[in-house]
Amino acid sequence: MNITSSQVEAIVRRILGETAPKAASAGIPKTAKVAMLTAQKKIEVKEYPIPALEDDDILVKVEGCGVCGTDVHEWKGDPFGLIPVTLGHEGTGEIIALGKNVKTDTAGKPIKVGDKIVTSVISCGECHVCRNHPANTNLCDKQGVFGLIPHSDAQPLTGWFATHLLIRGKGSTYFVVNDLDLQERMLLELACVCVHALKRANTTGLINFNSKVLVQGLGPVGLVMISVLRAAGVNHIVAIDGTPKRLEMAKKLGAKTVISFKEITSLEERVAIVKGVANGVGVDFAFQCTGAPMAAKDIYEYIRRGGGMCEMGFFVNNGEYTVNPHFAMCNKEISIVGSWDYSADDYPTTMAFLRQAREMKIPIKELITHSYPLDKLNEAMEMNVSQQGIKICYVAD
Repeated sequence: MNITSSQVEAIVRRILGETAPKAASAGIPKTAKVAMLTAQKKIEVKEYPIPALEDDDILVKVEGCGVCGTDVHEWKGDPFGLIPVTLGHEGTGEIIALGKNVKTDTAGKPIKVGDKIVTSVISCGECHVCRNHPANTNLCDKQGVFGLIPHSDAQPLTGWFATHLLIRGKGSTYFVVNDLDLQERMLLELACVCVHALKRANTTGLINFNSKVLVQGLGPVGLVMISVLRAAGVNHIVAIDGTPKRLEMAKKLGAKTVISFKEITSLEERVAIVKGVANGVGVDFAFQCTGAPMAAKDIYEYIRRGGGMCEMGFFVNNGEYTVNPHFAMCNKEISIVGSWDYSADDYPTTMAFLRQAREMKIPIKELITHSYPLDKLNEAMEMNVSQQGIKICYVAD
């Protein structure tokens, strides 16, 4: 009987209780680069050793990441007090190494080296919400998100604005998304915000095929909200913004009525237009997607008596506004819900939305207008602030 040297080595390893080294380890670089926010409006590319993988870890080679409004707020003024930090939470990439305990993703789907992956929220598992309301982990008191974790030299690969991301620790959530292309994957986290908002809105019972729905604010959130509503079967969407490019995109995504507040400067005139296309009384439901208090207070004027509203524009504290609760809420008896990011269990639904958008030929990928390499992320932030584009992304070389 002929036995090869490799067979002898395998027999010896079994006898000694050793395991063969992972084939992928040879392809793991020693260092990774991160685009770190080191001061307000200052992102610097730095290089760090890649930490040794532990049994529950996943090492990802980053392919791309969307630039979120939250990233821009942190870049401009550090409202969360995170500096120094590697930003980027709308990311995706390819798994290049797995710890031995990692067998499935958060949805129970088998996971392996070479899979495409996205990350979701990190819940603490200990606070009141995590213990008593596990379906609402988006409200976890200590919720974490890759891309909003302060820097640590011991584990520097915590944000998607990098060449590599290290998913480490109990509580991390992640999903295999091999059937989605890079653009769809970079839009997935943003879309999940809107899918969660629709879930919150649906608790009011006011959205159906016959509903007239208004979306105020046509940044990336508002435009994806239109796409989600169209995919869900809402046939008459009213969109309000002041930027021609965004109003045009709203039409392409399925809005039937678009209103420019820069052209129609009177609130009374805008309300008249909305009522004119919404049964003479106002919309059944409205999504408030701006972070501007002056705009946010107008939303109540567009809603019919007995209608509803979802507030999803103030992910950071942009200030306050004043309304008369008698006229805005009580007299109209409107239903108001707030929406705060998403839970991990919203991700499978969001993947289904992206497939449905593809099936319905909703051109959601056209939202991505600009992409930048790692060393140009300051320029990416400036482009986002200028509103010359729509969705800005980091795409790896």
